[in-house]
Amino acid sequence: MTVSIKQEAWDGADGVRLRDDMRSELAARYNIPDQEVEAPTAETVSVFLVARDPDGVAIACGALRVLDDGTGEVKRMYVSPHARGTGVATGVLRALEVHARQLGVDTLVLSTGTKQPDAIRFYEREGYRHTDGYGPYVGQPMARCFSIELA
Repeated sequence: MTVSIKQEAWDGADGVRLRDDMRSELAARYNIPDQEVEAPTAETVSVFLVARDPDGVAIACGALRVLDDGTGEVKRMYVSPHARGTGVATGVLRALEVHARQLGVDTLVLSTGTKQPDAIRFYEREGYRHTDGYGPYVGQPMARCFSIELA
């Protein structure tokens, strides 16, 4: 599938819809509402990307937040269920890495959850290595944290 991946406004309708879909899916998996301590906002996100299919329909998103120590954090990676397995997640992740390098970030971190084995496999396959955690995820039993050094 040919997709376009472009930076868009955090509060754009398609981005809001994708993030709402992600929250609904995670709430169903974990049987709890979004519990993120430091949820990203328009003010804290440096880059927000939306992937669109050939018809212009938004099918995936991902965000980059630069942390106080200069590390980049991948946030709100989500692919609509019908578009999974098409390579769009890899495209969004690689585009976030490009933006991170442009911002001078040399390390990316991210957190996913224990009930998201598909996400865990994805990040491992993409070269991210498991870490003990960072920031609010240190010692959190349901968090699976990853990092990668950008070359």
